[in-house]
Amino acid sequence: MLTATNNSLNDLLDGMQSAAERDNVTLRDVLDEFGDRSITPFILLASLLLVSPLSGVIGMSTFMAVLVFILSAQALWGRKRLWLPEFLLSKQMKSAHLHRVVQWLRKPSSFFDQHSGKRLQFMTTGPMRALTLLVCTVLPIGWPFLEFVPFASSTGGATVALFSFGLFTRDGLYVLLGYLMMVAVALAFYLVFF
Repeated sequence: MLTATNNSLNDLLDGMQSAAERDNVTLRDVLDEFGDRSITPFILLASLLLVSPLSGVIGMSTFMAVLVFILSAQALWGRKRLWLPEFLLSKQMKSAHLHRVVQWLRKPSSFFDQHSGKRLQFMTTGPMRALTLLVCTVLPIGWPFLEFVPFASSTGGATVALFSFGLFTRDGLYVLLGYLMMVAVALAFYLVFF
């Protein structure tokens, strides 16, 4: 089981891999592996799955949107214990798929782990933390409508991943990059559709 002192992406991936010991893995298995931790790592894990090849699975964007919304809202409200509805906790996937996703995420995770530090920490505390969690709560609302638009949910997942990685590691530079990405995506959307 991971402890609260594990603050790297690779530690989170190790936990995901450990949870996938049987043929099928549920969200409950993954959460049990992490024990009683902050909600932020779970937001990060869910958003990373949308950046992985798993995002191409029909329904995954909607499932992750519901999950990120519920997790972010709980973090915003300051809940100490994580709550998820049974239909999310019992959702299954093949362990082999999860292992492939974890392997796919190893290289970028190592890069981010090596390039994180205690920068712009004011972006990760107080009102800025609350604002960022509010954004993480609102962003996934549109993902189910983008289910069939290639890479649309992956872009949203990457934005939430930057936010949650910054909050998780207390590195405000990643939070700032998340805001920049959000603005760039909104601008691109505006230029394409209006």
